[in-house]
Amino acid sequence: MSRLKSLPSVSLILEKIKGELSFHENYLKLLINRELGFLRHQIISKNMLIDKEKVIDIIITKVKNNASFSLVNIINGTGIVLHTGFGRAPFDGERLREVADKLDGYINLEYDIINNHRGDRQKHINEHISSICDVESSLIVNNNAAALLLTINALADNSEVICSRGQIVEIGGSFRISDIIKKGGAILKEVGATNRTHIDDYESAITHKTKMLLWVHTSNYILKGYTKQVPLEDIVKLGKKHDIPVLADLGSGTFLALDKFGLPSEAPLIEIVKKGPDIILFSGDKMLGGPQSGIILASRNITNQIKSNTLYRTVRCDKITITMLDQTIRTYTRKGFSNLNLALSLLTSTRKDLEKIGKKIINNIPSKKIKVLGLTMEESFVEAGSGSLPEKNIESIALKFNSSVLSANELSLLFKGAEVPIIGYIQKEFFFIDLKAILPSQISKIITTINNI
Repeated sequence: MSRLKSLPSVSLILEKIKGELSFHENYLKLLINRELGFLRHQIISKNMLIDKEKVIDIIITKVKNNASFSLVNIINGTGIVLHTGFGRAPFDGERLREVADKLDGYINLEYDIINNHRGDRQKHINEHISSICDVESSLIVNNNAAALLLTINALADNSEVICSRGQIVEIGGSFRISDIIKKGGAILKEVGATNRTHIDDYESAITHKTKMLLWVHTSNYILKGYTKQVPLEDIVKLGKKHDIPVLADLGSGTFLALDKFGLPSEAPLIEIVKKGPDIILFSGDKMLGGPQSGIILASRNITNQIKSNTLYRTVRCDKITITMLDQTIRTYTRKGFSNLNLALSLLTSTRKDLEKIGKKIINNIPSKKIKVLGLTMEESFVEAGSGSLPEKNIESIALKFNSSVLSANELSLLFKGAEVPIIGYIQKEFFFIDLKAILPSQISKIITTINNI
């Protein structure tokens, strides 16, 4: 088709863009070809005429936009503090700069400076976590799913793992406990019913092939009604009776008794440890407030056995994760936590605190703008997120928009298109920005964005 001849060549666009972008030429070609492909389709399907110079300018602009970092800073107006889509536990910029200083150049990740020999990366954090949890040893890997996979493979490969049907959960993104057990090389032996399991169900399922009893904390859902699950301490007694290790997978573990801070009750790790399971697993980036990681608590003998497994090397943490987790652990004090733990600071902020933020925002918006946007404050309830504290009963405050000129969808798009995108939610045709997960440094940005709508 003759009209297609008016499309500029890849080399021509490359020549014009070379001085402005210093990316690898193959990546630039990919972006340019994508835009040319789109235009080619438009020309054929819509019989379009194009201006070559205008097309070159459009493609260069789009390539520049697409070549910019796709990871960007956003404002979380959903109210979900541990939002999986937003990276779960948020980090404070100042803390990240401190981490960057520690990681500048080379570090002693696996080097014992005093004794001048190969060290263990786990030693930088092992004692701190172990002492807080009152266990002999700990081990850090990439995430809690990796912790389960590695532990199963190290202790129960080619053997049976017994677990209640009511605890075989899906942990997000269609990943299921049953699949992880299978990939770990073990055979899952389900016992009981979905809603009711008894200790006799476990005992009658034990054979010479049984190498583990698995107890899973159903942290991402609530089972109500005619239900029964066997307490962890009873499974521990059964495990000791048959000399079978008991693994407690908490999913989202916490160092603290959360009810003291106005959050839904969740047993702290120290209480789980007292129940006596041989291994405890939990996430570092949920209620702990740290980076993506999975934490294994056990005896030194068991952690050494897990570390000697070939899979350990594939799921071990890097220097950034270890440093950031170490930084997070240091935010915990004898009485609770410091405000340097951003996730817990947000989760424990009161409705009164959030009302002050809401009033500050509204007081900085002209009354005419408030009227047009139908901007008010409303009490709300949120969930922690990422399968933590599954009942939606955490008090919050939200900004409610009931505009006379813009639909909820239009408002949502305008806020997403801001210099720092604000992600809210739509409910009953109203647009909301919940204040639970708003950082102090973001308040002025919200005010500016609303004033620019």
